[in-house]
Amino acid sequence: MVSTAQQRVSNHEDKGLAAAVFIAIFDRMFFESTAFWGCLGRDAAREESLVRCGFWRKTKRVAARLPFAHDLLAAYYCAFDHDTPLHVKTALIGVLAYFVMPADVIPDILPALGYVDDATAVLTTVRLVAEHIRPVHREVAQAALEQLQD
Repeated sequence: MVSTAQQRVSNHEDKGLAAAVFIAIFDRMFFESTAFWGCLGRDAAREESLVRCGFWRKTKRVAARLPFAHDLLAAYYCAFDHDTPLHVKTALIGVLAYFVMPADVIPDILPALGYVDDATAVLTTVRLVAEHIRPVHREVAQAALEQLQD
């Protein structure tokens, strides 16, 4: 009997040994059965609430000065869309939480440099999940940005 991991390795042998080894190791991690995925209830709701409140508070203060504000808002709307896959939501909420945090790699109070790390994190994450950010997310982000700048 051939295991699932062995089938995946044999299916990816043409892609090289590194890919086959990666898939064999990744398969042993059993992400589906870890405690983390089972406890997304109360703690996740609290974290999501913190991100939502902190996001709008900070965005209202700085939106007009951020050159990446449109991407930031599109990421926000994608992250809280019920149709967005869990792995994409996780990445986007993570980067939104980084944006909201007052203490990060480069403090936001430094003129001209304060948002470089935030921009890098947001733009990198948005590019990685770009196929999940739909036109409706961008349209709503544009409308929100216009409202924030008034």
